Amino acid sequence: MPYVKAKDGTEIYYYDWGTGLPVVLIHGWPLTSASWEYQARVLAESGFRVVAYDRRGFGRSGWPFAGYDYDTLAADLQAVLDTLDLKNATLVGFSMGGGEVARYLGSYGPGRIAKAVMLGAVTPFLLQTADNPEGVDRSVFDGIVESLKKDRAGFLKEFWPKFYGRTLTHHTVSEPFLEFTQEMAMTASPKATIDLVRAWSETDFRADLAKFTVPTLVVHGTGDATVPIDVSGRRSAALIPNAKLLEYEGAPHGFPVTMPDRLNSDLHTFLLS
Repeated sequence: MPYVKAKDGTEIYYYDWGTGLPVVLIHGWPLTSASWEYQARVLAESGFRVVAYDRRGFGRSGWPFAGYDYDTLAADLQAVLDTLDLKNATLVGFSMGGGEVARYLGSYGPGRIAKAVMLGAVTPFLLQTADNPEGVDRSVFDGIVESLKKDRAGFLKEFWPKFYGRTLTHHTVSEPFLEFTQEMAMTASPKATIDLVRAWSETDFRADLAKFTVPTLVVHGTGDATVPIDVSGRRSAALIPNAKLLEYEGAPHGFPVTMPDRLNSDLHTFLLS
């Protein structure tokens, strides 16, 4: 299997499909690169080179005990870009993956990057603080961490229906897909799963977003109960210079799965613009 070595020696698994302008897909928490199945194949068939990788601690990547912070994650992304010598790439980050996009551009600049896409991203800053009153109270994230420590499998199984907006009468995804998502999440390091809750909830990306100089597309569901649009998508679009915001009416957090055709069309249009 193909791997890139991070600065600390951690092996980062990736797959590389197709030819053309590169598109780098960065998955959400606590998923893997397999979560991009509805985008990766379509983009590669449409004439793009698609690179997707498993974040450290997830999927087929290594399980280091440390390094679950956005500075390290951005350095891992840089290792992928440099090792594969990707140029004029578009970074596509879903959920916490939007944080990697933000920290990478904020720290390393646009040298290898032509465009950016933020899908249901956790940016600009989720935690409620004195200078971020729009954020979410810390007790919410404390509760997630404690639940993961007590029963990671049980917490995550209850997490997915909300993630995908699935109810008893509104089956946005099938039961087998919920099981597939659970399997992806359970391949992750418990340490990574817990540590990254603190990373995506407590990292302030506001300064990073202000440094964006590449065309940026922000897509967010108005029905997102996991990362609410008022806290994230709308604020991110306002902070990123000249960003374009697309709001998917009623869409849940996991809209790349529940609305793949619409998203693929919007991605294709943006990539060719």
